[in-house]
Amino acid sequence: MDRATLASMIDHTLLRPEATAADVAALCEEATELGVAAVCVSPSMLPITDGLGPGIAVCTVVGFPSGAHQAAVKAQEAEVAVAAGATEVDMVMDLGRAKAGAWGDVEAEIALVRAATEGRALLKVILESAVLTGDELVAACQAAEAAGADFVKTSTGFHPAGGASVEAVRTMAAAVGGRLGVKASGGIRDAATAMAMVDAGATRLGCSASRAILDGLG
Repeated sequence: MDRATLASMIDHTLLRPEATAADVAALCEEATELGVAAVCVSPSMLPITDGLGPGIAVCTVVGFPSGAHQAAVKAQEAEVAVAAGATEVDMVMDLGRAKAGAWGDVEAEIALVRAATEGRALLKVILESAVLTGDELVAACQAAEAAGADFVKTSTGFHPAGGASVEAVRTMAAAVGGRLGVKASGGIRDAATAMAMVDAGATRLGCSASRAILDGLG
């Protein structure tokens, strides 16, 4: 895979809570230089007004990072984010309900956020794959698909259980069968790891070390 193709799969990400507007502007300038798919920033940083070139999507997060928010609050957060210019929304599903096997509730919550973003933004559902068993991961993918999501995503990158794994990406890709995108995120810091995720079925990568990853291609 060449550098431009891999860059076109990357969401260049800055979600540190202490990040400043100047940090986001620098992120956008770097994203434009690298030719990535999107920038992903905290919702308080919207709208983005400086440094972002044409053709790069604006992504933000909802219910982040715990997922333990009321469904109506997540939907409202998504609505506000889209109004502020987000064209992609990465929401954290309710992990407690997932672990309890309350998949109908999980699906209903995702559907509520889908309704708030329908026709205006891509919806990616963060499953926090390191917390889930294999069967739970498949069920989470099925709930996201049934609710109308566009992507499933491995991780927030903030959970102590860990980030993306090749095994999780492979499981998710098999579960959605190409009908949804698969975003690998959390702990991807070099080209070898990025390519392993792509080989396992990832169609998008969430990375803060995007330049190092791209520079690492042979």
